[in-house]
This record gives sequence, structure tokens and C-alpha cells, in this order.
Amino acid sequence: MNRFFAHFLFILAAWTLVIKYLFPMAYALAEGLPVGTYVYLDLWPVVHAWLGWSLLRGQRYTWEFALAVSVAEIAIVVTKFVLFLGAPEWTIWRTNWFINKVFVLGCFTLMLGWLLARGRLALRAPA
Repeated sequence: MNRFFAHFLFILAAWTLVIKYLFPMAYALAEGLPVGTYVYLDLWPVVHAWLGWSLLRGQRYTWEFALAVSVAEIAIVVTKFVLFLGAPEWTIWRTNWFINKVFVLGCFTLMLGWLLARGRLALRAPA
């Protein structure tokens, strides 16, 4: 499962870069606007890639890091969903954001369940 979650995180980081940076930049350029017009800064792709790398490398801190990131991501996404769904605004930007967050929530909910069910054994390499 380490490899599964590591690869899920790498894909999630790449997807987030496309949704938060590349697509908005291309859209702004197509409209003749400054390249950063629609970009929303987000450092989570760095955290996701680091966690993915940590899962593959088996760092000492990985279990605690994975647990902390999972809890933080779930709390943040659920809070944002509650606020958004109270008065949804279905623009192209918010729809992209929403789809991204559905995958983020899915990834970290699965990861949290796996981490809690298996404990530190979840991160041991198979024999």
C-alpha cells in the first residue's frame, strides 16, 4: 500500500499543479491578461510529493507525517466543503477546485483509515 499511496500522491500533486497553475496561466494568456491573474498559490503539491517520496523511501518520520497530513487535509477539505456547499458557485474555477478536493479527500480518508488500522506496520516493507 505504501507504493499505491505514494503514486496516488504524485498524481495528486501533478493534478493540483495543472488545476491551480498551468490551466489558469494558459487561460489568462489566452485572454491577454497577466499570467498570474487566475493563479491561486498552493503549496500542498509540495507536501503531497514529499509525503509520496517519504512513503517510498521509508523515512523514520513517515508514519507521523502521513498521519498529520491526513488529519489536516481531511479537516481543511471538509471545512471548505461545508462553507462552499452552503452557497455553491459553480464557475469553471470552483468546479476545478471542487473536483480536486474530492480526490484529495478520498486519498487522505483512505490513507488515514489504512494508517490507523495497520499502525506503524502499515509502513513496513513487505517481506
